[in-house]
Amino acid sequence: MESTLQLEIVTPDKVVVSQPVDYVGVPGIEGEFGVLPHHVPLLSALAIGDLYFRADGKTEHVFVSGGFAEVSDNKLTVLAESAERGESIDVARAQAAKERAEARLAAQQADIDAMRAQLALQRAVERLHVASLAQ
Repeated sequence: MESTLQLEIVTPDKVVVSQPVDYVGVPGIEGEFGVLPHHVPLLSALAIGDLYFRADGKTEHVFVSGGFAEVSDNKLTVLAESAERGESIDVARAQAAKERAEARLAAQQADIDAMRAQLALQRAVERLHVASLAQ
């Protein structure tokens, strides 16, 4: 019996991860859930957050935002609106996005979309968090 699970993380424009892994922690909309080899079939919407996986004794972190995760036939397929490996995140750009979102929310102007600004802030904060974990 195989002791790994195939992990595929795909965005509309690229394959971010495609490799066998020992464990995956997924930020689902109902909370984080773990996936081990031979997990039962499962489908979940993704939350904005840190998806992490272990392979060969090493833990790696990937920022994911929006999309779905499906477990089937010893494979976890993540179809994400956006995904970035922790070490690939541009920290300065994420910090600038965080500051812009905070400024928009602080201004509380009638013409801003508060929900959109809040989601932008959440994405920026999570990207910074994932980048710090990858150090």
